[in-house]
Amino acid sequence: MHTGANRGTRNRKARQPAPTAVLLLAYGGPDSLDDIPAYLLDIRGGRETPQHLIDEVTERYRQIGGRSPLLEITRSLAGKLSGRTGLPVYVGMRHWHPYIRDVVAQMVADGVRHIVAICMAPHYSALSIGVYQEKLEAALEAVEEDVSVSFVRSWGTQPEYLDGIAGHIRETLVRFPEEVRHTVKVIFTAHSLPEFILERGDPYEAQLHETARLLAARLNLPSDRWLFSYQSAARTGVPWLGPQVEDLIPELAARGDRNLIIAPIGFVADHLEVLYDIDIGMQEMARKYGLRVERPPMLNDSEPLVAALASLVDERRRVAT
Repeated sequence: MHTGANRGTRNRKARQPAPTAVLLLAYGGPDSLDDIPAYLLDIRGGRETPQHLIDEVTERYRQIGGRSPLLEITRSLAGKLSGRTGLPVYVGMRHWHPYIRDVVAQMVADGVRHIVAICMAPHYSALSIGVYQEKLEAALEAVEEDVSVSFVRSWGTQPEYLDGIAGHIRETLVRFPEEVRHTVKVIFTAHSLPEFILERGDPYEAQLHETARLLAARLNLPSDRWLFSYQSAARTGVPWLGPQVEDLIPELAARGDRNLIIAPIGFVADHLEVLYDIDIGMQEMARKYGLRVERPPMLNDSEPLVAALASLVDERRRVAT
């Protein structure tokens, strides 16, 4: 049993703050190439995965080192966040070990009665963050204790997060010769989702555009020096949000652009969509069109992200006490 997200502490003894912990939620990724069939089976909800898709994904992971670094990075981030906030910080994955359901059960066994839950994706969509929330709710329904939740739905305007990305973009810009820096275009990217979310009033695209505008302002980029684009659209039978980066690269080359920074803003850590889709796939395409592409480092477990998450935790902890 649980009191539900953002329903406060009404079942708690007066002035007795519940034992609180943080739960960082991330997508998950295989620990080895041998894990990929089971990992894809989980993503596909138990539907059999065609062998050609298993082979394709396996080859992509092989090219980035044979495993996903996401869990290791998120655990390192959790350790730093715990040191900053003084709270226990747990890590739960949506599609791989440690699964959200197992981590929540452990949290309850450890005596946690209030959870501050934060997804490692700053922008809300019912198809992404909404699913994490559903999995957390289901995990809490399975326990026999009264647990309250403060679920952070989105945090794409968090100042420390914006400052961290902007700082990395500035550092990336100096990789280009000084005489061409004023011509470098910045493409802010995020994972595409099916277009039908817009018909449902989903805030995903609007939140991403707001983050991109705030970053452009921090970087003093004129409107002709930056764009927003989607990446990593799945091959399904429905249209996905665009434009895709792969659509923009030939267009920019045809206009005479030669230098690009591709800056993911919908992700915070290294994983397949960064290490393969950008660093290998988009780089290969850019070279074909005579473009130089640089990518800023991801925030990963760096100080700006620790600070951003600590601020979110502090805000929710004040509400819960």
